[in-house]
Amino acid sequence: MPKGYRSYLPEQELLLPPSLREWLPENHLVYFVSDIVDQLDLSAIHAVYEKEKRGQPPYDPRLMTKLLVYGYCTGVFGSRRIQKRLREDIPFRVLAAGNEPDFRTISDFRKIHIATLENLFEQVLAMALECGAIQLGRVSLDGTKLKANASKHKAMSYGRMKENQQQLKEEVKQLLAAAEAADEAEDRQYGSQRGDELPEELQRRETRLAKIKEAKKVLEQRARDKAAAEGRSAAEAKPEDKDQYNFTDPESRIMKGADGIVQGYNAQAAVEPALLLIVGQSVTEAANDKQQLKPMVELIEQQSGQRPEAILADNGYCSEENLEHLESAEQPERRIEGFIATGKQKHGEHRLPAKRGTLPKGATQVDRMKRKLQTKVGKAVYAARKCVVEPVFGQIKQARGFRQFLLRGKKKVKGEWALLCLTHNILRLHAAMQY
Repeated sequence: MPKGYRSYLPEQELLLPPSLREWLPENHLVYFVSDIVDQLDLSAIHAVYEKEKRGQPPYDPRLMTKLLVYGYCTGVFGSRRIQKRLREDIPFRVLAAGNEPDFRTISDFRKIHIATLENLFEQVLAMALECGAIQLGRVSLDGTKLKANASKHKAMSYGRMKENQQQLKEEVKQLLAAAEAADEAEDRQYGSQRGDELPEELQRRETRLAKIKEAKKVLEQRARDKAAAEGRSAAEAKPEDKDQYNFTDPESRIMKGADGIVQGYNAQAAVEPALLLIVGQSVTEAANDKQQLKPMVELIEQQSGQRPEAILADNGYCSEENLEHLESAEQPERRIEGFIATGKQKHGEHRLPAKRGTLPKGATQVDRMKRKLQTKVGKAVYAARKCVVEPVFGQIKQARGFRQFLLRGKKKVKGEWALLCLTHNILRLHAAMQY
């Protein structure tokens, strides 16, 4: 007797339309995202559309926001990939509820409302902190380099700009002379002629020359701003020959990251240890973290509504000024304890016992911090840093596959990083509620 199988009839049509919501379990992430977004204040997005009375009705902002948030939660970042999922993926179809915006609509929505999407980070964080009943204690701070939407091969140094500018000027002169000679020859042969457009070759070189001139102005202004910030004379400041300018995303910088030299941004995140929630985030074009401690402490308090008791950070944040800032608050309750590495440890150095005796007179803040981290308590507290902040970057870059910003310009990149951080917090909150 042949083996019997369960019924399989691919051509059989359903008598009644199915409910897609019944195809997913009740605790699916898509429902959690939908409920979270329904609680957010999207009035700033609505206000943009209420001003425009012409044209077809736009898609509901709740729908578009849910698509982006769920996409970033599941590692689907590109607008074309989201549109593809709207046709093939059940969770996306459940969110869309029969709608199918195309990739251009999704992309434009993200670009137009990126500032509002950035502000949603604080709303989601407030929900997460309240649901988890979390009070900020020791917070781990770190930065990670992410590629910009620009190639490092589209960058040019200030020194090379000066060389190319002179070379292009000479080429333009030669082309103008050649064009003038050709005009004279044609005039002798054909009489008076009219030509309204420059030769194509001349246009190309003049365009490149104009771009290089503009890039030089930007680098020179950066040099003046940097000199003014350091208390030097801005009038005499000049860029170094190695200073770079990228023609695709001028606000990005050449940086050394884990994957080598990249054209990118330095994304900052502060993480609390209980649920690994990101409680403070920002983006800077500075490759060095030395100047990021003060603004990040302020952002943690602004974005989370709480002031941390202690900050854990690697040696990239260590400086006399930063350590002094943490302990210099006039009110004792406003002071923050620091556990900041003073340098890279040699192999086996963490096993050495702390030196005995008092610190010498005139010991700096860095000396005091170094001694503090050599104690048993200091070692134990600082050892927790890598177990808190590093996994967060791993989940964003490795698990979800975000390696490069899709938008250009620091303002839009900050919004996209905030979107990544708020979706990380949604994922952490969803995971915590499964137990």
